[in-house]
Amino acid sequence: MSEPLMPNQADTPATALGPTALVLGVISVAPAFALFPSLALAFLMFPWAVIASALAVTFGAVGIRYARRGIGRVWMAVAGTTLGAIGLVGTTTLFWVLVPTAP
Repeated sequence: MSEPLMPNQADTPATALGPTALVLGVISVAPAFALFPSLALAFLMFPWAVIASALAVTFGAVGIRYARRGIGRVWMAVAGTTLGAIGLVGTTTLFWVLVPTAP
């Protein structure tokens, strides 16, 4: 028989924070590129982008903390945090510029 698989310190859920932040960061930047094909598509993606960017910044910050301890990858967490921040600022600015203000 084979020996049972034992969990390793590298197999903690903290190792998934960096890649999760990176994916959510890419999703949060997507409405800026969806503006070119269709304005309606950009507005449909706006709420999801705000949620994804907030989660990307949160998961990225926690991922950086764990990566400094040796669990996980720093570059993925930093990239996810950066993309999440850019996505949050970009989609908020895009929404503020494109939505007409009421007189």
